[in-house]
Amino acid sequence: MSRVGKKPITIPSGVTVAIEDSQLEIKGPKGTLSTPIPQGVSFKQEDGILTAERAGDDQAAFHGLARALANNAIVGVTEGFEKKMDVVGVGYKADVQDKKIVFALGYSHPIEFPLPEGIEAKAERVNTKTSINQYQLTITLTGIDKQKIGQVAAELNRLRKPDAYKGKGIRYADKTYKLKPGKTGK
Repeated sequence: MSRVGKKPITIPSGVTVAIEDSQLEIKGPKGTLSTPIPQGVSFKQEDGILTAERAGDDQAAFHGLARALANNAIVGVTEGFEKKMDVVGVGYKADVQDKKIVFALGYSHPIEFPLPEGIEAKAERVNTKTSINQYQLTITLTGIDKQKIGQVAAELNRLRKPDAYKGKGIRYADKTYKLKPGKTGK
């Protein structure tokens, strides 16, 4: 039995869950999300608790997945999700304009990154980052869809991956980077 799939999900007040054939429609104060239900997995809702059940042991891999997707949607429409990215490097800049972020990352041209629907970004300088050399600013991504925020963060990271020696680039704020030592001149 899937340990994650067995856990019941408590539905907070103000959230409505509509169970359809192949998807869950979840409405909350921050918006509406729909998550797919894999074949062989079904959901039951009673007394403010949502539980995932599977038809047989051949659907064990999808049992925990379906429950996790439903829980992420419920957390998303009530609290939302947030991911922080650090821009590190001398001369590196980022500016949020309407629905896009304009970067200066050491290339010969500025890079315009359009934000997808439902994702908001905020760029600010956080003064507590004294341990990072050449720190410029932090980009905070917020939204209700956890998968979409993770995808946008990965695409931002891919624009200029942190190098191995100085750590210059767009980095995940919660990740610790181990830098290689440079050459020592004698």
